[in-house]
Amino acid sequence: MRINHNISALNAWRSLDQVNSSMGKTLEKLSSGLRINRAGDDAAGLAISEKMRGQIKGLDTAVKNAQDAISLIQTAEGALTETHSILQRMRELAVQAASDTNTNVDRNQIQLELDQLREEIDRISRTTEYNTMKLLDGKIESFRESVDAKVVTGGNINVQLSAVSSAATEGTYIIEVGQLSGGATSALDVKITLITGGGTSSAIATIGEASAKIGNITFKWNKDTFTIKDFGGALPSGEIVDSAVVRVEGVNTAANQLVFQIGANEGHNIVLGIDDMSAKALGLTTSSLKATDQDSAERSIMVVDAAIHKVSTARASLGAVQNRLEHTISNLGVAAENLTAAESRIRDADMAKEIMEFTKQQILMQSANAMLAQSNMIPQNVLQLLR
Repeated sequence: MRINHNISALNAWRSLDQVNSSMGKTLEKLSSGLRINRAGDDAAGLAISEKMRGQIKGLDTAVKNAQDAISLIQTAEGALTETHSILQRMRELAVQAASDTNTNVDRNQIQLELDQLREEIDRISRTTEYNTMKLLDGKIESFRESVDAKVVTGGNINVQLSAVSSAATEGTYIIEVGQLSGGATSALDVKITLITGGGTSSAIATIGEASAKIGNITFKWNKDTFTIKDFGGALPSGEIVDSAVVRVEGVNTAANQLVFQIGANEGHNIVLGIDDMSAKALGLTTSSLKATDQDSAERSIMVVDAAIHKVSTARASLGAVQNRLEHTISNLGVAAENLTAAESRIRDADMAKEIMEFTKQQILMQSANAMLAQSNMIPQNVLQLLR
């Protein structure tokens, strides 16, 4: 029997210390709800969990970004809705002024309203903003690697674009068929007028030539649709019998578009551009939008049609992006939910299991305490031998 070293007591104390340490970790897990509270609990699991947490927070922020982008688009689209309404009123006034039932005084009054409406379009393009960013002044113009040329209305002569150069001039092209250069019995002419923010230019060809070039664009048409004979062999000078309109948007490779971050990683984004929606950019200049005489008023109808086409295209583009963003938000929500569930399985504690472990450790601690007390009593037995 030894009294200098109580091996039984040391063993009991060691077991009690281990149980006490384990109970501390279990209490930490129960109080935090986490299985991994430090790297020592599960180094690999902690690394995976932290990467997942970064992704989850990134996805949550991406949802907010997408919602903000929708708000921006709605702001721009709301302004373009009003621009559309103004253009429809302009077209109505142009049609009214094109009838000779109006006197010069009447047409002057119509012109006054057209001028005011044009100024309002300019005001809308200057002042529409989101978070102090101007949206419709052309500073965030859409990216175009090639010329976007569209036949808004082809007319009876079926105007088409046979060749469009990369250097094509941006603007509105009005195509008119009638007696425009020769005498009353001359062959019909086709006049193409290019309207830009800097002014107008035109080219004339006979209908029989079937093509003409202006603004680095070659136009072609059906030369057999009309002849002077279809109109009794003669037409008054300046008489228009058919018309068409083409809208051309030039190349823009400047990286000035808006970029919406809609994902947790680099490259997960949407690029959005909005073209200039000022009156000049729409082709509504003081020289092209006139209702002071019948010919000018009739031409103004086509000018406004081209402007309506441009605004409609812009609104359609904004609507498409908005619909995409709504689906993006749904997708991001699902992805964040699944990642959160995966991260929870790695990092969160199983409370039932930890409570069971805690109960076991309580029993072991009570047992270890009892055994330590018994071990400490063993040296006392030596005193019995001294009596």
